[in-house]
Amino acid sequence: MRIDAHQHFWSLEQFPHPWITEDLKPLRHNFGPEELTPLLKRHQLEGAVLVQTFSSIEETRWLLTLATQHSCIKGVVGWADLASTDLDAQLESFQEHPKFVGIRHVVHDEPDVNWLLRPEVQGGLSDLELRKIPYDLLIKPPHLAAALQVARKFPGLPLVIDHIAKPRIADGGWDDWAEGIAELSRCPNVWCKLSGMITEASWQDWKPSDLQRYVDHVLSLFTPQRLMFGSDWPVCLLAGNYDRVIEALRSNLASLGTEEQSRIWGESATQFYRLKSLHPAG
Repeated sequence: MRIDAHQHFWSLEQFPHPWITEDLKPLRHNFGPEELTPLLKRHQLEGAVLVQTFSSIEETRWLLTLATQHSCIKGVVGWADLASTDLDAQLESFQEHPKFVGIRHVVHDEPDVNWLLRPEVQGGLSDLELRKIPYDLLIKPPHLAAALQVARKFPGLPLVIDHIAKPRIADGGWDDWAEGIAELSRCPNVWCKLSGMITEASWQDWKPSDLQRYVDHVLSLFTPQRLMFGSDWPVCLLAGNYDRVIEALRSNLASLGTEEQSRIWGESATQFYRLKSLHPAG
């Protein structure tokens, strides 16, 4: 069971993405299942987890519709307004869909570094915990302290850190990230995605060895049991194509045995998101 635990689709006509600015030309067109499916097949991946990019109930419904139409999408991590008085209704609606597997918010774009600790947001996280709905933590090193408080306050809430919390790889950033993620890893409800690393490295001249120190650190903390591969396609195109993402992680994980590799390349994602029956990508 090989799974890409983190990728995106978007339709810019339906959902304009302000963050996709003129200087991000590789991303300034639509991406959908037709482009992803050949990539999955080439690397013997049985499917992918489709993750939101836009704070919109309508986008989440669109992603769930795509999941119904395309077997390569094994699960959808959507968006819901955690601070809304209507949150229960939103979640109830999503949970009716068999491929709905989680919620995410773009926390690192919030002006308030402690957004996760706002009372209204914590109320929403409590609802997710009650429903056992996984939550993707899209954060950077300054948000690790707040994320740690969330993990401790809601021990029944499955949490996964996207993109290893975006350390500043291009600048050799370490201490602010390494210590915070180590604390967070001690919470058994927290997992981590080996994803999004090449876009935190130097886009033009990164090498797999630039990532090794960071991969080794999270590997020592979470072990393969709580680590999962994610391509972050098509965002990865800013620094390299799908093949390069795969090749880099293969290089970084070369010392692991077959069982450990299997956890990271699919079994962890299948367990964490409780993915249903897997069929070949298509």
